[in-house]
Amino acid sequence: MPISENFKSIFSLDWEINFTQCAANGRLKYTDMSNIFQLTASAHSDSGGMSFFEMQQNNQAWVLSRMRLEVIKMPKWGDKVTVVTWIEVLENGRSIRNIEMYLGDKKLAGVSSLWAVLDTQRRRGAEQLAINSDHLERFPEKKATLIDNSRINYTRDTVTIAQHTVRLSDLDIVNHANNVKYVEWCLDVFDYDIIMKQQIKALNTNYLRELNLGDVVDIKMHKNEVNTLFTIEKNKKVCFCMEVEI
Repeated sequence: MPISENFKSIFSLDWEINFTQCAANGRLKYTDMSNIFQLTASAHSDSGGMSFFEMQQNNQAWVLSRMRLEVIKMPKWGDKVTVVTWIEVLENGRSIRNIEMYLGDKKLAGVSSLWAVLDTQRRRGAEQLAINSDHLERFPEKKATLIDNSRINYTRDTVTIAQHTVRLSDLDIVNHANNVKYVEWCLDVFDYDIIMKQQIKALNTNYLRELNLGDVVDIKMHKNEVNTLFTIEKNKKVCFCMEVEI
């Protein structure tokens, strides 16, 4: 679609939390919070003339490379929240996007995310964004998190705690496992009480290799006093890693 007449470089979208998005404690799931953030970022791209279909005219798509989600408090069923997003950096084939969630004027969560342009034919990173982005204002000093997204050192002794086979329901429109699914697979084997008591303060994620239908992966874990490290590996190569901070 063309650039919206109402396009704004700082974009906001309202959401009402429904019961299908909530865990057994009545609070929004961490994965559904990530989905809301992803959908808001997509809506912002659509309004700025960078929808998936426009990107596909040049065989390109935005894919998530890194994300740091810092949680202050999870909203509950029925809460009406506002999600705000803006671009911190956009150059060549990479972009840093910030996202915040508010309940009224109270901030609930913030995200610092790094996105890369994928060549969907060659299945590799593109050096340049094909669509002109001069109309997008950058906000290099405006942050949504206390700590920026960063690379994770995953070279630690890990133990295999589960296996997963990538299913049809894991795939997205780019025909690979959606980024939220990696988080879901890990949290499904994480400590139930920590999740129910909302003790997770941050999720730091790195996406290293795409996974496709039928891929069989090992979910591995390393736990210490500070955080828990998850890795997802295919043929002993790390495709994804996540630090859970309590």
